[in-house]
Amino acid sequence: MRSHRYPRPHQAPSSAFAGYRFPPEVITLAVRWYLRFGLSFRDVEELLAERAIEVDHVTVFRWVHRFAPEFAEAAAARRHIVGDRWHVDETYLKVGGTWRYLFRAIDQFGQVIDVYLSPRRDAEAARRFFDHAIGRTRVSPTEGRTLAARHTTVTVGPLADKSSRERATQSGW
Repeated sequence: MRSHRYPRPHQAPSSAFAGYRFPPEVITLAVRWYLRFGLSFRDVEELLAERAIEVDHVTVFRWVHRFAPEFAEAAAARRHIVGDRWHVDETYLKVGGTWRYLFRAIDQFGQVIDVYLSPRRDAEAARRFFDHAIGRTRVSPTEGRTLAARHTTVTVGPLADKSSRERATQSGW
């Protein structure tokens, strides 16, 4: 029987890359190439082979599935603060054999604020989309533009006059 007099402490791995055969730099490079440039796993394998690193495409697949969420989490922390001028677009697309409306908001920095898929294109769907986007970002837009008509601007908030508030209500803002 084993003595419990001197139990061995279990140490946590010092790095997320602990236990992998390749150095962290190689794994990071492969995952970044795959995510940034939209390459296939075999393309990444080929690029690494050109640099004298023999890796199978299945290994690259496993690295991407293991480390991509951590890369996304690290990138989210470095995003811009959401801007107060939003560009809004909507499109009609087929999802699972059913036509749906896709609403999307982008701020002045070009980052996607929110995306919403709805079965209907009406004021209630637009209101739900904006409630969710504002609730998620905690930023209310001061100006909104539709991407279909860039000259159409709706001022939202306390600076809006009566006519722009009426246009905003009619357009779903």
